[in-house]
Amino acid sequence: MTAIDFTTSVPSPARAARVAAQRVQGTARQFAAGASPQVATRPAAGASTRLRLTLRGRRVLAVLAALPAVIALSAAVIGGGAALASRDAGAPAGSFTTVTVAVGDSLWSIAEDIAPDRDPRDVVDELVRLNALDSVVVQAGQSIAIPASYDSGR
Repeated sequence: MTAIDFTTSVPSPARAARVAAQRVQGTARQFAAGASPQVATRPAAGASTRLRLTLRGRRVLAVLAALPAVIALSAAVIGGGAALASRDAGAPAGSFTTVTVAVGDSLWSIAEDIAPDRDPRDVVDELVRLNALDSVVVQAGQSIAIPASYDSGR
């Protein structure tokens, strides 16, 4: 397994301080010994420090990268299951009747027939919700559930 290397153009502050202290101590020793001081060379401006990740560091990085996915998956498993299937028993028997759509019928005409005293927009909306329809378009021969609260004139 190869190490993951990161390079940076800024040396670590601790290393820079340590190198500076070594230069000062080396120059002081040379003066004490009577030798001519050598000019200390600085590392090139573009020199970079290599950062190596240990096995433990790679594991920590992998866990931190995977953590959001694990949290999202856990939330979906815990809270998302209720949206797919509920324990509601549904509509009780006898709370609605079914009507077969005839040729030329629309939800609007059915709404006017079953509830002539109510606003057809409200009745159409209730029919769409009760039958879980994607739109208000119905086909001839399709069975539509009608709430029993409406007087069935059909």
